[in-house]
Amino acid sequence: MKSIVTGGAGFIGSHLVDRLIASGDDVLVIDDLSSGKPANLPQDVKLEEADIGDDRIANIVSAFQPERVFHAAAQISVSLSAREPMTDARTNVLGTLNVLDAIRNALGEPAKFIFVSTGGAMYGEPEDLPAQESLPANPGSPYGASKRTIEVYLPVYERLFGVQHTTLRLANVYGPRQDPHGEAGVVAIFSRAMLADREVKIFGDGNDERDYVFVGDVVDALLAGAAGEKTGPYNVGTGTGTNVNQLFNILAELSGYGRAANYEPPRAGDIGKISLDSSRLSRDTGWNPATSLADGLSTTVKWFRENPA
Repeated sequence: MKSIVTGGAGFIGSHLVDRLIASGDDVLVIDDLSSGKPANLPQDVKLEEADIGDDRIANIVSAFQPERVFHAAAQISVSLSAREPMTDARTNVLGTLNVLDAIRNALGEPAKFIFVSTGGAMYGEPEDLPAQESLPANPGSPYGASKRTIEVYLPVYERLFGVQHTTLRLANVYGPRQDPHGEAGVVAIFSRAMLADREVKIFGDGNDERDYVFVGDVVDALLAGAAGEKTGPYNVGTGTGTNVNQLFNILAELSGYGRAANYEPPRAGDIGKISLDSSRLSRDTGWNPATSLADGLSTTVKWFRENPA
């Protein structure tokens, strides 16, 4: 098939690109390279360096005529969204609508839109965990609100313009190639710092729990969602919460790190506990996470050790 991956030079996007090319797809990557890296991509992949809010997106999509658009481009930092809500909205709301308009205005049958949404920031702090999709959306950050806004738009674009869609709400994704230099991606941040024997910061008391899902399993979920007829939303997680102190200890053992963590005040927008029930996706597509946390973290630390900054 002909597939576009926005944000395809980034962490999740590049793993998806690898899998699509391996399956024989004709792939076009759209990425502004603000955080994505050409080195993440196969040498011969088609790459358009463009911001998703750029006016050129319409021409790029029309010229390529995709059958599927995997939308992974986003501003992903919860804390940055709390500091700069307009910055977050320009990318995650207006940029995404620009891509959707490009799809609906392209010649021929509109491409299917596979939306990479958030589960970790969608439900707030529900009492019953793991969270199911039936829970009302209750985002506690502008980042979560921006993702929810697009989820509201998608049925409208399907009803009015024929743009079919599937929404996948991801838990905390980790794995090789994750950027350790921003504010998101605690596994990557800890791994890189520990291997360099630098200070590791934990925001809050370290008891915050997240659902960590390996990037390879996330790619499986994206492809399963793209192949189905149902729109979702679908949670993509393991159903198990792991707190930051536990994560620190596992990664310290894997990396041989002997220093104590430095605890700092919690960040605005962060939530206490979240894990996701993915039984709906399992029921509809057969997807289940295949990588244990121990195996995934071991693979990730090994990659960072073999790919120093």
